[in-house]
Amino acid sequence: MEKENFIERFWKVKASGSTVRTEIIAGFTTFLTMAYIVFVNPAIISAPAGVDAAYFFGADAQTVQSALFVATCLCACMGTLLMAFLARVPFAQAPGMGLNAFFAYTIMLGMGKTYAEALAIVLISGLLFIVLTVTGLREAIVRGIPANIRVAISGGIGLFIAYSGLKNAGLLKFTLDPGSYLVTDPSAATGQSTVVANASAIPSLVDFSSWTPETAGAALALLGLIIIGVLYARKCKGYIFIGIVVTAIIGIPLGVTTLPASIDFSRIGLQFQDWAQVSLLHLDFSSLVHEGSLVGTLFNILMVVVAFSLVDMFDTLGTIIGTAQQAGMLDEKGEFPALKRTLMADAFATTAGALMGSSTVTTFVESSTGISEGGRTGLTALVTAVLFLAALVLSPVLEIIPAAATAPALIFVGVLMVGPVRDIDFTDITEAIPAFVTLLFMPLTFSIADGIAFGLITYVLLKALTGHYREIQPVTAVLALLFIVRFLFMQ
Repeated sequence: MEKENFIERFWKVKASGSTVRTEIIAGFTTFLTMAYIVFVNPAIISAPAGVDAAYFFGADAQTVQSALFVATCLCACMGTLLMAFLARVPFAQAPGMGLNAFFAYTIMLGMGKTYAEALAIVLISGLLFIVLTVTGLREAIVRGIPANIRVAISGGIGLFIAYSGLKNAGLLKFTLDPGSYLVTDPSAATGQSTVVANASAIPSLVDFSSWTPETAGAALALLGLIIIGVLYARKCKGYIFIGIVVTAIIGIPLGVTTLPASIDFSRIGLQFQDWAQVSLLHLDFSSLVHEGSLVGTLFNILMVVVAFSLVDMFDTLGTIIGTAQQAGMLDEKGEFPALKRTLMADAFATTAGALMGSSTVTTFVESSTGISEGGRTGLTALVTAVLFLAALVLSPVLEIIPAAATAPALIFVGVLMVGPVRDIDFTDITEAIPAFVTLLFMPLTFSIADGIAFGLITYVLLKALTGHYREIQPVTAVLALLFIVRFLFMQ
């Protein structure tokens, strides 16, 4: 009874219209839809290890993967705990997709930075976030986003995560444009690698005319979407979580869900040794002062930090605005009351994540699945955080759940999140085009930040060129200018 009193006093579960049971189910749902990150993130960040182990102090690829797995789980747990106890909101955090690729391919492979030097850059961006949050600048940035673009962000995120679900399910396949061509890359380590020049991938529906493991997974995902839809229509509590579990079970006879003959837990202890050797508190600031021209070096680092910061900031802001709107957590002014606490939790997570060995930790859009289950408080985040900690031990079990079972949850939540689009004012073309661009660019560029960026740029230009420049807030104009600079000089 005392525990219930504490839970109610701290998170105000009943006052938020939720229950402890609902919050627990929501936490499980959020975890299941984003658990992939504990396997994908190490694979992306460790990519340079396959080229040159010197990026990671000479550690072999297996050691690096092991260390990054622990770092990913711990950072996700730590970041989500901050959301639970500092912000008290149902959002989960983990090393961000896209940002991890920027970390590995742009900063490490492209700029030649070591893993430790890249972590130092992430730490600087985290400290910058803290300063911006304390001074209130991040909140001012949110208020600088026009109302119609805010509405479009929710719908854009819905399309974004639905598209992610379609990809994860294997319902979409991607083929190269016939106009693309291959050229040999003479600088490759083997001298035999090829890269695609002027290439574009064309999405198309998976071929159902023949039964293969790929079509089986795609069919299972479609079935899972129907199951979740039926459970939702029948007002079944825990519909997304139940849908994921039932879909995974149905996948067993289809050969999509693979049950291992045995589960190997033997490397759990060694993983922490690998983490301490490779990731923990391994930051190198020498690149800030030891590369030819100090001014030039500082400028390059500044550009990377700003690029990191812009992408992470608007990924986070977009996720918060979109999911909070979906959950009805905005006040009468259309603002999120817990915004500053949430942004501070995000800033602390990025900073601490760098110390623990991870690329930028950010708020995950998959949090919307738990919110769709009814999660409204930090108790949802607490459950998700505990499960990320448990993933350190249960990772062999988590691998059993196929992407085809979790993808339907993303597609379904996308359906729910597109709803607010009906509130966009399409009668004013200076409002309609920026909102539409925001909606369209998020899934097509596979970036929440890019969708917001082009929405803001088109908004400022349209308002200025049609004589409505008085409607442009100074913050909005500055944001549009920053994004233009980023696209021209930071990619």
